[in-house]
Amino acid sequence: MQLNPLESRGALSIAACNSGKSFADRVMTELRRIAKKEGDETTYGLKDTQEIVFPNGEVKFVINEFIRGDDFYIIQCIDDPLSERSVNDNLMALVTAIHAAYQSDPDHITAVIPQFPYSRQERRKTREAISAKIVAQLLENVGAQRVLTLDIHAEAIQGFFNYTKLEDMHASGEIVDYLIHQLKLDIKNLVVTGPDVGSAEKARHYSKRIGTSFAIVDKARDYSKPGQIESMRLVGDVKGRNILIVDDMIATGGTMLHAAALLKEKGAKDIYAAVSLPFFNGNAVEKIEKAYRDGIIKLVVGTDAVFWGEAFVQNTEWYEEVSVAPLFARVIYNINKKRSVSKLLR
Repeated sequence: MQLNPLESRGALSIAACNSGKSFADRVMTELRRIAKKEGDETTYGLKDTQEIVFPNGEVKFVINEFIRGDDFYIIQCIDDPLSERSVNDNLMALVTAIHAAYQSDPDHITAVIPQFPYSRQERRKTREAISAKIVAQLLENVGAQRVLTLDIHAEAIQGFFNYTKLEDMHASGEIVDYLIHQLKLDIKNLVVTGPDVGSAEKARHYSKRIGTSFAIVDKARDYSKPGQIESMRLVGDVKGRNILIVDDMIATGGTMLHAAALLKEKGAKDIYAAVSLPFFNGNAVEKIEKAYRDGIIKLVVGTDAVFWGEAFVQNTEWYEEVSVAPLFARVIYNINKKRSVSKLLR
């Protein structure tokens, strides 16, 4: 359905699907902190909603409060390691939540999804679906007027929407701040790289932001076998240098670990990895644990856009978590107040 932009925004109203509640709670905490600093006396809290799952797996989302005329945001984390619900289950929950909001007549509907599902299927390599486009059309058709996401895997996805605005946010600011001020990395002896050519632009961005040099790892992948890498080569000198590998995500960990092994072979010292979306699919945790024990990986820094829980963070020596909830809270607040968000999205 085509939704025409409205002239003014209503009261800020936020709800969450079940897998989005943990992240939503952190966003709300930050939102209240922002409001207090701004002298905003509005009381911000999550709307009363229900996500009902039937015995056959079907889902229904119910909004128990009046939201007509509101500026409504629905938060969902599609890939939730702490839930038994699948990516497809959580996507369907989001779709029903958006449409429930549409039926409730708010002025604006925004889907807040730190992880854009199917983002690695944005182009056709053989006789296959362009699944990212299907997701974009689905979100648009059920009533989302805006989508907030984090470090989307392929920028081409922005062109899959006809009327919905896609705001692609970036975790680099929060991650760099942590690396410099909390971890206190020695940037004079640091080289930034990506695990493949596709991440070279991100590596260049990080290197400029930190103020250090960067190298490129060139990867050839065998697309007939998911997750399989044919070969890798390094462009740049890393001998005796500490390395920061940056990427938008770690899925199975194969690409990052292959790159780290290659960098070690070329004489690199300590190797750190920083990613926006630490999915750790399959046996990724076990593989990274082994690489850590073998001295290949020093540390992985991820964000709470994929939340593994406090116990995982505390008990995993090789993992540190940076929160992007403050970033999402500020963007949501600025949008509602009709302020600029362009600097926040960089």
